[in-house]
Amino acid sequence: MFLRDDLALDMSQKKTLITHARTQAARCLGYEITVYHADHMITKGQRTVNGKIGLRVPASVIRAQCAPYLTRGKPAHRPEWINRDDHDIVATYGSKYRGIVQYYLLAGNVWKLSRLTWVMQTSMLKTLAAKHQSTVTAMAARHRTKISTPHGLRTCFEARVQRIGRNPLVARFGGIPLRRRLKAVIDDRAPGPSPYPRKELVTRLLRRRCELCGKRTHEAQVHHVRALNDLTRSGTGQPTWMAPMRKTRRKVLVVCPPCHDHIHADPTTCQLTA
Repeated sequence: MFLRDDLALDMSQKKTLITHARTQAARCLGYEITVYHADHMITKGQRTVNGKIGLRVPASVIRAQCAPYLTRGKPAHRPEWINRDDHDIVATYGSKYRGIVQYYLLAGNVWKLSRLTWVMQTSMLKTLAAKHQSTVTAMAARHRTKISTPHGLRTCFEARVQRIGRNPLVARFGGIPLRRRLKAVIDDRAPGPSPYPRKELVTRLLRRRCELCGKRTHEAQVHHVRALNDLTRSGTGQPTWMAPMRKTRRKVLVVCPPCHDHIHADPTTCQLTA
């Protein structure tokens, strides 16, 4: 009343709301804060739960985090990620899932994130299946593995990129036990400078892998066309190198020297090269 009448300040109902924590839940930093009450929880003849503060994962947060991976209520693939390789797809899904789950490990009902696990896992497998024109079962069998955790072995999905003379790059999705972590360790690391992202063509060249035959090469070359319309023109006898360019909707193709010579040896490519 003093703030309203004397100082003429308008108070926000959401920010100045008084909540009865035993019957309702207060929202703070994405958590629901409640007070536990359970007379049947008795340890050594005493009620050990009553009056203790509890944290919960809000149902609205679970729905909001699942929404980007759902289409008409069912998990669907992400078409904007199909052109990435398997390692990047698994790493993208894994980093997003890991950030959400690890933030809510303090909640008593963290097990409810199993809904998010199933939605993101199915969406990831459907994205991989759409990329390879395969099935979800085949993608699951290819990338499924088991890792050791403090709670035993856990099934996760893994994608590896082998490197000559170096350790392979490993991307994982899942493998985090949905169990409450009673003790949280704060690790505030100073954020490092964000590197300027490379262009997609530079990244493809650094892979040094022919996008036609799949072999590694030390002299990667680029074959390009004037426009995407040249790849979709009607007619029979189109060369096979057009297929990956049509699939990725790109005007350039990173190839090895033998494949590049083979492309230019085909007379149908003469009018397409710039």
